[in-house]
Amino acid sequence: MTQADLKAANRRLLKRLGFVIVGMFGFVYALVPLYNVFCDITGLNGKTSNEAARVANVQPDLSRTVVVEFIASVNESMPWEFRPKVSRIEVHPGKTYRVNFYARNLTDRAMVGQAIPSVTPGQAAAYFKKTECFCFTEQRFEGGEGRDMPLVFMVDPALPEDVHELALSYTFFDKQKLTRLNR
Repeated sequence: MTQADLKAANRRLLKRLGFVIVGMFGFVYALVPLYNVFCDITGLNGKTSNEAARVANVQPDLSRTVVVEFIASVNESMPWEFRPKVSRIEVHPGKTYRVNFYARNLTDRAMVGQAIPSVTPGQAAAYFKKTECFCFTEQRFEGGEGRDMPLVFMVDPALPEDVHELALSYTFFDKQKLTRLNR
């Protein structure tokens, strides 16, 4: 193999490695949107829709109860207090319930937060219907401000019979930092 052949082979190799690196970065960049689409379609991983559900004309199943546990946390960079007013309730599938969460900005400056919901077990996420939720929109709090935030929901009567308990978890994120991370 001549010196010229070796240089040409090295250039081809570098070009291929460059394409692989660009492809890897593109794949990583596309993973989050692809994952969100996958979870929206399948209802897997406990992701719930951030849109108001339509629950008209649903007949409650009064012969059955499901325990719903509420969990609240803040991202480590979010200096807020955030908690459910009640930690768990028993509900009848098909009946609408209202609970409140409390949040307070512990800083002296205005902040915007966004709550991200998750339901466990994951297969139950498709059956947890929110008609009103603070997670639908960004929440702006002035420095030191605290307030109750409502959640109105229903567990769909089509929830599999073997699911007797589910957990709704919210994590609050600093919207400004979240926006910077998604750029």
